[in-house]
Amino acid sequence: MRTSRIRSAPRTPLIATILAMAVALAGFVGVTGAGTAQGAIPPAPGWNLQWGDDFNGADRTPPSAANWQTDTGHGYPGGPGNWGTGEIQNYTASPDNLSLDGNGNLRITPLRDGAGNWTSARVETHRADFKAPAGGTLRIEGRIQMPNVTGDAALGYWPAFWALGSPYRGNYWNWPGTGEFDIMENVNGINSVWGVLHCGVNPGGPCNETTGLGANRACPGASCQSAFHTYRFEWDRAVTPNELRWYVDDQLFHTVRQNQMDAGTWANMTDHAGYFILLNVAIGGAFPDALGGRTPTAATVPGRPMLVDYVAVWTRGGTPPTNPPTDPPPSGSSTLYARTGAGLGDSAGSAASAALAAAGGANYDGTPHTPQVFTSSGITRTYNGGATQFDLFVDSGTSVGNGQQVRVSYDRTGDGTWDRTETYAYFATDPVPGYEHYTQARGLRSATGSHGDLVNGKVRIEVWNAIGTGASTLGIGNQSVIRIPFA
Repeated sequence: MRTSRIRSAPRTPLIATILAMAVALAGFVGVTGAGTAQGAIPPAPGWNLQWGDDFNGADRTPPSAANWQTDTGHGYPGGPGNWGTGEIQNYTASPDNLSLDGNGNLRITPLRDGAGNWTSARVETHRADFKAPAGGTLRIEGRIQMPNVTGDAALGYWPAFWALGSPYRGNYWNWPGTGEFDIMENVNGINSVWGVLHCGVNPGGPCNETTGLGANRACPGASCQSAFHTYRFEWDRAVTPNELRWYVDDQLFHTVRQNQMDAGTWANMTDHAGYFILLNVAIGGAFPDALGGRTPTAATVPGRPMLVDYVAVWTRGGTPPTNPPTDPPPSGSSTLYARTGAGLGDSAGSAASAALAAAGGANYDGTPHTPQVFTSSGITRTYNGGATQFDLFVDSGTSVGNGQQVRVSYDRTGDGTWDRTETYAYFATDPVPGYEHYTQARGLRSATGSHGDLVNGKVRIEVWNAIGTGASTLGIGNQSVIRIPFA
């Protein structure tokens, strides 16, 4: 599938099974007609809504910065070029490529300029902890209309709705071991939805990389391109063996079971903090090329958007937290944003920036040096056994050899004693202007003390330049977030 971002080698999608269907469907032209948003995220009886976005807002405004971060360029900093899959478009944050449509949808529109250069958009959730509870089931769902274009005019179009394992953030070469769930992808305007699992090693391995373990089928009723359809993925830990399932309009079309691979491969894919969700429309690359020759072509028509009515995540069943708090009730948030005024807030606030003083050529690895400090107090929550997660937006402009570092401290009772302190390995930014993502994937450099429940507790993060001679910038407000391991 669409796993772009993770590969060092181009992928060859499901060729044996898919080509036959692709040939049969290549000439299909669906019923025309624009789909419309249905309103709020629909109820799901028996499921508990964990997160969602129904994309309400004014025309040409960006999607919620509290929910989504926007990828730009031709690859992650430090990752493979062309997002690892050979796609050719440049991702931007321009409202021409990425915006709400004013009718309850997210709109991702690929465009081509007069010189033949393509642009498009790709977003991913800030949250990277979507995971099936022990003994329960995770459900990720979106109602989407693929770009309404078919035939030669669609050659090179590659829309996708998918999820990547959280350890991929900050280490863009660990694919496919940490897992990828392709919930919906499509190429070249073919009336078909592909659902694919990527895991194991590349090439080959138990997931047959770079192809993956996948299946596809035509959309029920109206074509995939001419109408909205609902695409759903379930990760079921309530059955033995565990199952991964793919649906379109409630119709099951693909299943992968735990016993189809070795225990180590399954564990590498599932025994981490969870997954983040992505939406994008690529142009060109290994998958559309495999089914349509070299794409895009002169006949490819720009300007046909993918529309997303909603994306939502539910869970069902599973083991409840041990020793749930009863007195006092939970207070404070487990998701905190670095805010103007040195606070950690429950809400994102407006985008802003904070200056990080230069290290001046000295080495402050592990020792805060004139840091930016953000704190949150009065937190009462139960430790969930997990680990700290963060996604800090950092930039050193054109400075060479600069590295930012973060220390996270927990005062469990608010008495002024830091019971747990975690210092993470510094992040070396590139000498190109533009924010990069510094996450916990850089690794824990050192830690002291232990976690425990927070009772009127306090959390502090300190960010500073550990090395280099130039100053740096930290994005705050709706840009840098920390997720503490407390229910």
